[in-house]
Amino acid sequence: MTGVTEYGKSLGVTETAIPGLIVFDLPVHGDARGWFKENWQREKMTALGLADFGPVQNNISFNDAVGTTRGIHAEPWDKWVSVATGRIFGAWVDLREGPTFGAVFTTELDPSKAIFVPRGVGNSYQTLEPDTAYTYLVNDHWSPDAAYSFLNLADETSAIAWPIPLADVEISPKDLAHPRLADVVPIPPKKILVLGAGGQLGLALRAEYADAAHVEFADRSDLDVDSPDLPTARRWRDYGAIINAAAYTKVDLAETADGRREAWAANARGVTSLARVAAENDLTLVHVSSDYVFDGSQDRAYLESDPLCPLGVYGQSKAAGDLAASTAPRHYIVRTSWVIGEGNNFVRTMASLAERGVDPRVVDDQIGRLTFTDDIVGGIRHLLDSHAAYGVYNLTGGGEPTSWAEVARRVFAAVGHDPARVTGVSTETYYSTAPGPISPRPRNSVLDNGKIAATGLTSADAHDRLLSYLSRHG
Repeated sequence: MTGVTEYGKSLGVTETAIPGLIVFDLPVHGDARGWFKENWQREKMTALGLADFGPVQNNISFNDAVGTTRGIHAEPWDKWVSVATGRIFGAWVDLREGPTFGAVFTTELDPSKAIFVPRGVGNSYQTLEPDTAYTYLVNDHWSPDAAYSFLNLADETSAIAWPIPLADVEISPKDLAHPRLADVVPIPPKKILVLGAGGQLGLALRAEYADAAHVEFADRSDLDVDSPDLPTARRWRDYGAIINAAAYTKVDLAETADGRREAWAANARGVTSLARVAAENDLTLVHVSSDYVFDGSQDRAYLESDPLCPLGVYGQSKAAGDLAASTAPRHYIVRTSWVIGEGNNFVRTMASLAERGVDPRVVDDQIGRLTFTDDIVGGIRHLLDSHAAYGVYNLTGGGEPTSWAEVARRVFAAVGHDPARVTGVSTETYYSTAPGPISPRPRNSVLDNGKIAATGLTSADAHDRLLSYLSRHG
């Protein structure tokens, strides 16, 4: 076997200076009849830390002559590059936006080596033996609408030391015309799509990603997740994640006939469609859930692993959405409670009542923690940026749980009024004169934040965040 120096070496990996560009040693088994290797073996490769990049196509480039040289092309998909016969000198240049733009890595590949080339890293090679078969798996189909980038083989900044001088090999006219590094258009990161961009969580996401050109924002008028056209509504392979901040949140109206239909359409059926798009296009689906998926009967904080047990229609539709979101192989279900953000909310209402001299009655038998949208957004970004293990994560404010009545008293005190003006009442008493249907509420909405804390995120104390919020919105 020309170019392979040994049979039977162990499968192994070597990191390079280009993030995500990984060289693999492949075991090759041979005898007098020839040789055999596992060129791609998902279970073994992923066990060594390679992401399951989901190849959809296998291509082979056969090269007759020594010195065949292919240009530096960066495509918006990942590649698994190897050699079936012969030997190549390979050169890779990072053409992605970021601090490693322009970084170069070179090595020789024969049948005993392969290299994983992440999206946006320019790929090129020169054959060192005749009859070289260069093969590569990719995880997307070629499209004229995709964003490509190219670099000239003779770029002086990259200064690739080609074994055979470029003046002595045949290069295509297209490759000769490619730009130098200073003129290359970098490959941007995969897009993130934020749904529900007009809601209180969506507004916080807008603020968090305001300077990120790769983040798009949409509401229902821009993208209807309940439409049968959703699978073709975007070139989904250009996206890395969908953050679903859209939901039907009118808890009591969900108990009416019209509300029930709207709640299930937004909170369950729409999430099912998003999960299908995410699964089919290798996207990460971030779905925001609620304490209402539990009945609140436990005497401890709820864990992510506790069985779903919703009370009313809203909670039932959110629980169904959780189950749907979990079918996406790459998912983060962020379960939160007592959300406070921009617009009308409980905290602002209490502050207004205090200033207007109104002494409210507030429920004192529902226990939980306030969670501010800025903290939810920070947690979502933390999960995405840290590549935490996929799954369900509780994310609420930290500190001691309180009742709604105690929160109201803290608001009164913070804005300079007597907290004793707030009267605590039971849930039954509070809703006894309500004119319409009322959804049952979980009495215990306390969620355990230990799992997300183990990823490195510390939950901000809910009382401290309340004081900060009031100082900014007082």
